Amino acid sequence: MPKLPNNIHLESRLSVFRQNLSLRSSSFVVAIGLSLAACSDTTEQNATSTSTSSATEQTAPKEVQLASAESISIDERLNQWFEEQYEAQLQYSPMRMTSLGRKDRYGDIDDMSEEAEAASLERRRKSVEEMKAKFDREALSDDAKLSYDLWEHQYKMSAEGAKFRRSSYVFNQMNGVHTYFPTFMLSFHKVENFEDMQAYVSRLSQLGRAMNQLVARAKLNASEGVRPPKFAYETVLKQAKSVISGAPFTDDDSDSSLLADVKAKLTTLKDDKLIGDQQHAALLQSANKALLESFAPSYENLISFLNEDIANTSEQSQGVHANPNGDDYYTYRLKLMTTTDMTAEEIHQLGLSEVDRLRAEMEEVKEKSGFNGSLQEFFAYIRDSQDNEKFYFPNTDEGRQGYIDEATAAIDNIKSELPNYFGILPKGDLVVKRVEPYREQDGAPQHYYPGTPDGSRPGIYYAHLSDMTTMPKNELEVIAYHEGLPGHHMQIAIAQELTGVPTFRTQARFTAYSEGWALYSEKLAKEMPNTFTDLHSDFGRLGSEIWRAIRLVVDSGMHSKKWSEQEAIDFFSANSPAPLETIRTEIRRYMVWPGQATSYKVGMIKIQELRKKAEIELGEKFDIRAFHDTVLGGGALPMSMLERKVDSWIASQK
Repeated sequence: MPKLPNNIHLESRLSVFRQNLSLRSSSFVVAIGLSLAACSDTTEQNATSTSTSSATEQTAPKEVQLASAESISIDERLNQWFEEQYEAQLQYSPMRMTSLGRKDRYGDIDDMSEEAEAASLERRRKSVEEMKAKFDREALSDDAKLSYDLWEHQYKMSAEGAKFRRSSYVFNQMNGVHTYFPTFMLSFHKVENFEDMQAYVSRLSQLGRAMNQLVARAKLNASEGVRPPKFAYETVLKQAKSVISGAPFTDDDSDSSLLADVKAKLTTLKDDKLIGDQQHAALLQSANKALLESFAPSYENLISFLNEDIANTSEQSQGVHANPNGDDYYTYRLKLMTTTDMTAEEIHQLGLSEVDRLRAEMEEVKEKSGFNGSLQEFFAYIRDSQDNEKFYFPNTDEGRQGYIDEATAAIDNIKSELPNYFGILPKGDLVVKRVEPYREQDGAPQHYYPGTPDGSRPGIYYAHLSDMTTMPKNELEVIAYHEGLPGHHMQIAIAQELTGVPTFRTQARFTAYSEGWALYSEKLAKEMPNTFTDLHSDFGRLGSEIWRAIRLVVDSGMHSKKWSEQEAIDFFSANSPAPLETIRTEIRRYMVWPGQATSYKVGMIKIQELRKKAEIELGEKFDIRAFHDTVLGGGALPMSMLERKVDSWIASQK
């Protein structure tokens, strides 16, 4: 997916950030993911229609009504208990609650210290202990057993990751909170009245504390020999400086993004007669004070640390194998990201075989196109045709808007076909947007941010459009399907809208599941009418899939086989028509997100295997809508639990 989702989550990104800190704790679980990416990282879109099919009824039963313990089943009592436990966890993360459209603790920012992470893990341990004491697993239904096992699985992965707390890269060019903090305030903190604006100002003050906590963690990691590559320092420095550029931080004529947002929200309140002149002036003064006295100094603290520590980074970028305990950390990351026990060598060999298979399919499309030359020459032809409007949009504002318009059209086109393939359809809307200037990067991956469960904020498919020469037209369609419909937005919006499973399952993020589904969706889209009608777009689809196969090879290559950055770039460019700048950006992404890139192909292949199994065992009884509803109708799951769910559905259909 040339330029595909960063995970995850803000799972894409925040989910990925959480995973990179080895947290997966209830503090600081703003979803990205998504993962993101997430990819992901990683996530919402608008409903195209509703359905009352039997598949919908099977996977999204009526919401359980609370009742006394004597009058309800053990499944219902367990679900009540999950609701209480999940709500208690949420209260430790005001940012997460905001991302869900709630205003609890609206003026607060999460505690991002190592101590808070440890306390969260201890709460999770006690919760699992209580669950085992209160509920007999063998007395539960199959679906309730999934919830039981998932609750325990999430704790176990957090506990296993605790020993790697100082093995992660707190700040890097892909998912650091230094760029997320402004995005959170601009896009997630809604201001509808005077009190909301007071909470906004309060958060501006607290962001400084949170940033300083993270800088302290980065320093601690560095003291133990764990630093991201030099290029990450350089990019984070540029990004952090950009955030505190403009008024009130500098003497520029223009306002910073944050101050501009403060002024816009105050103006709206005043125009709506929700505040008067005095309140407007007082809030603006308070916001300026918070930005100058708390927010800016924390960013200056980050910049100072990076400037001082960059001399300690290696000139040659290396995988995590070079870090203390790096091999064990990478093994854990593979387990976390793929939700399997596949080894680095198994993943590497899978990648090589998939690259060979997909190259053969690309050869066939190249021949059909009438191109005279080798596959490598065809790659070069596409890669080097930036001035050919057949392959690229102009590198102008008109070209950027053209990209957004065509991506939106591709998503709109596929909506009419969804009821033929799904019983459950998302209600939340989806919009396509350009990434904000302060975090935009040339050639960086597209990504998806989830909307709210109630649909009040749409899901957003973000595109980096600063350099249109890194955005080939032949990849536009496949990326739109991956990020939007039937990909991330379809999966995450449906999960958030489910009412028949415990709420924690609607918000669960597993990268192999979410990214595996999005990659499966690219191939699924080809089964639908009026998609990939142009040979070059179909070549782009294959380019997107081989992209993920390449990831298996280069990720394991850099982190386990000690490949250099250049070796990874060379393998990538030999097997993909992607622009070299995009390839370099991607390789550097994998360098700082160990294991994340392996989740896509592993997840896709598992979903394809489960579909094939269902088709064979059910024969004429196989219903593609019911199969997809089974996969999507219970929220994100580790691969082994997804297989259990599908096996149970197959048995019920025989």
